[in-house]
Amino acid sequence: MNIWFIGTGPFAALCLEGLTKRGVTFTRIITGLPTRSGRNGKENPSPVELKAISLGLSVSRTGKLNDNHELIQELEVNNPDVIFVIDFGQIIREPFLSRMCLNIHPSLLPEYRGAAPIQRALIEGHSRTGVSVFRLVKAMDAGDVIAQREIEISPEDNASDLYVRLADIGSELAYESLKHIHELRFTHQDETLATYAHKLDKKEFEVSFDMTADRIINTVRALAMSGGAYIMIRKKRVKLWRVSLRDDMRASECGRVMKLDDSLVVSCADYAIEIHEVQSEGKNVMSGIEWSRGLRLKEGNALNCV
Repeated sequence: MNIWFIGTGPFAALCLEGLTKRGVTFTRIITGLPTRSGRNGKENPSPVELKAISLGLSVSRTGKLNDNHELIQELEVNNPDVIFVIDFGQIIREPFLSRMCLNIHPSLLPEYRGAAPIQRALIEGHSRTGVSVFRLVKAMDAGDVIAQREIEISPEDNASDLYVRLADIGSELAYESLKHIHELRFTHQDETLATYAHKLDKKEFEVSFDMTADRIINTVRALAMSGGAYIMIRKKRVKLWRVSLRDDMRASECGRVMKLDDSLVVSCADYAIEIHEVQSEGKNVMSGIEWSRGLRLKEGNALNCV
């Protein structure tokens, strides 16, 4: 089959790997332009480009896909049987949409259409999620579904864990769909059940001890691969990388150090959290205990409570 792959982000990179290891061969792999960082404008290739290189595959870069006349001409001449468009970050228009454009989306559509389905599922404390293979249409994530699979979210799962699991399951579903490409059954999405996973806002990355313990924990899990959730302590950002619930402890005041021997436990709006791994500005990741020693904390001390 003549199969193209169009993607940019980390979920797309995982799907590219998952499809390739199952024997799918791509005649074209297309990704977005690299980002630039630092004073010298260092070029940072997309996750898909890096993954393609590691797999020994050739990859092409594009700016606005819909304005890439060379690719559009090739599309008309070679007419791919299937185009996977995954985690690309651009709106796809004609003449691409009239082909068999398939997407692997990490949610149980029509739930959590949009940019951050995994993060939203975690932030909102869901115990299950899933992955969908569907056909692209003009409306965002609204096309007919070909295959779906539901999974449980364990209390230990963070966004990175779910990205890996759902990309692998989605790749398996997509691979099975390719084997029966001329016999596919399409299921319409129920628009009355549609929900949206809006892009993360910078304000959502900050947590505080006046939130519930579950809210802090879920936010930390959700942002594990997006830069990390942080809390302001003594006017400095402290990223929380790993925390857990202590529902056997609670205090009348949030932000109070409740335990400080072999672990650091801090009270929240309802229960408490145990802080396992943190990272202060300009520092390496360290244990909560190690961090508390640097601040010279003692049991009963009150940390900043925004």
